[in-house]
Amino acid sequence: MRRPHAEVASAVMRSLDAYLQAVGPNALGVYADQEGYWQNLDDTSWARIRNELLDPDWAHVSLADASGRENRYQVDYRGRPPSDVVFPDAPGVVSVVSFWLPTEFLEEHGPGRVRELALELATPLPFCSGHAGLAFNCDISMLGVKQEVLKHGFRYPGMDIPGLDMATLRIGTKIREISWQTFLGQPVLGELGGATGLRSRLSSPGTTVQEMEGERAVITLGRWPEAGDMEQGNTLPAYRELARVLEPWLYRGPAPRTSEETRRWERRFLD
Repeated sequence: MRRPHAEVASAVMRSLDAYLQAVGPNALGVYADQEGYWQNLDDTSWARIRNELLDPDWAHVSLADASGRENRYQVDYRGRPPSDVVFPDAPGVVSVVSFWLPTEFLEEHGPGRVRELALELATPLPFCSGHAGLAFNCDISMLGVKQEVLKHGFRYPGMDIPGLDMATLRIGTKIREISWQTFLGQPVLGELGGATGLRSRLSSPGTTVQEMEGERAVITLGRWPEAGDMEQGNTLPAYRELARVLEPWLYRGPAPRTSEETRRWERRFLD
């Protein structure tokens, strides 16, 4: 969301409430305090978190389930500071929010419910772009994790690797990821000729383009999210088609900060 925190906070609150209604009030059990330590969620801490989200300047909120291992349910929000305090060497800073579900939720409720929930979470948000799909659940900052996950990521291109490039916090209006569901707002959707223009460029079976209020749209690639499998020849042609259409607007990490392996992964649907 290419807007400062103060302009998106109420929308993020509505999306958070929709998420909690869908997963249940006990799905999230801990939050990260200002020092980064996990603390138990109770009524008092929930009130503190909601007050933080209403801070006029900025907010950083991390919530997770209480398992301490898998973090099957997660919410993470980073609000963009006001424009007059954004550092001049950090153009394109955005407000970003993510909501996590375990695959068990998909298996139990089906892809229709997940699509419906993704749309419900996205609708209040003034997004430039967004995505929903399969992802590796891991801490990319831990020693050796990045290399191991990238190895699997090249084989299963439909799996996102969150946190691979923290520079995406400076994504501006670019698109970070091609996924099962790709949400597009302005200016990209307008440059594509709106939902009608985008729809005319996509012909893969099962691909749909659904218009949303506020000159936005969501592209869904098939009934179920797919991981693909390059070793088995499942190259995800619908994902590749969408990547080719959106290539001019896809985010690429800055050189030389971005490693060659990361750049290869960013282009996995194009090369």
